Amino acid sequence: MNTPTLENNRVKLILLSLENYKHLIDIAQQENLVKYSPSKIDTPEDLKNYVQNALNEFKNKTSMPFIIFDKLSNSFAGCTRFGLIDWHNLVLHIGWTWIGREFQGTGLNKHVKFLMLQYAFEILKFDKVEFRIDERNIRSRKAVEKIGGTLEGILRKNTLMLDGFKRSTCCYGILKEEWTNKKVKIFKGF
Repeated sequence: MNTPTLENNRVKLILLSLENYKHLIDIAQQENLVKYSPSKIDTPEDLKNYVQNALNEFKNKTSMPFIIFDKLSNSFAGCTRFGLIDWHNLVLHIGWTWIGREFQGTGLNKHVKFLMLQYAFEILKFDKVEFRIDERNIRSRKAVEKIGGTLEGILRKNTLMLDGFKRSTCCYGILKEEWTNKKVKIFKGF
């Protein structure tokens, strides 16, 4: 499976690899960066395992992981991926996104999501993009709502967190037939 570099004037998304992930070690160690995720990335070994798992999924054609390069600051900012790719039903998830605190609130994530949504709907020709977010993660939920995600339901206590807490997961979606309108209204000028 070929994974292209996705790019606009603000951000470049490059295939995450065992060579480039090292640019993220310092960011991954920021406290509570993935507080609402069942993933552990805060040591170099944990981060390498996280990347290796993503690459295993990539080999199985169920994931496309990216490292995020912020052109504005000329630095690596975090990572994201297409995951749970269902080639038969043409549905995929955008998630596993984390960016360093210094990049949060700068508009970077909106550019990332635009490139990913555009690729999913216009190049891959998928019918639906989903987002799964911890019910407690209000900031991420608002961000997905801001880019046009519709709350479709909540999976109650479906994910075991590292601290033993059983989280509930909010399921958001954007449909192919909604994309053109959202692209024009929400991502105007991208």
